[in-house]
Amino acid sequence: MYINNYFNTTIWSEQKPEFVKSLNKASNKYIKEAKSREKKYIKEYGDFGRSFHSTPLTMDNDFLDFRNYIGQKSWEYLDHQGYDMSQYTTMFSELWVQEFAKKGGGHHSAHIHWNQHVSGFYFLKCSDKTSYPIFHEPRTGARATKLKMKPDQKGVWGGSELIHFKPTPGTLIIFPGFLEHEYAVDHGIEPFRFIHWNIQAVPKEMAKDV
Repeated sequence: MYINNYFNTTIWSEQKPEFVKSLNKASNKYIKEAKSREKKYIKEYGDFGRSFHSTPLTMDNDFLDFRNYIGQKSWEYLDHQGYDMSQYTTMFSELWVQEFAKKGGGHHSAHIHWNQHVSGFYFLKCSDKTSYPIFHEPRTGARATKLKMKPDQKGVWGGSELIHFKPTPGTLIIFPGFLEHEYAVDHGIEPFRFIHWNIQAVPKEMAKDV
């Protein structure tokens, strides 16, 4: 019997540790500014459960090499899906860095990035004690007919509903914007910081006017 895997959801990942040191340094000021913006709230309620988001990084030249790299990889990711990328150019919709609170509780509920063709993460500070991304089965029909998995089943299978992705500093993940994802609750044991981005494929004739 032939096994045909159709309608797969592709997630790319690789280790790119060469960006970690410089991007941690470049992002420090953004995290400091983000915490400063919430200083009044933190003073009154504490920072438990908070996630500190930077302002956009797209115009900061300290991130230029990294931006060029993930922009090219995102183009290659779409090309690998079979799309005619000769008709499109990729453009950043968003690029930011965020850090979860030191006292723990930081997390993100399940969500998608609507109308974004490519999304991605690059991890700057993390360990096996910190939060991590969890990807959800995107097919509504598969969710509606979900069966129980074997109790001793390990790894990822065709029937897996959740993928727990454990990163290390330098881990780069690229995935489709429609793929639902969340972040596990962080316990505040060690620092957790990552860069996040969204990219759209824009028809070249439209990109000329942007």
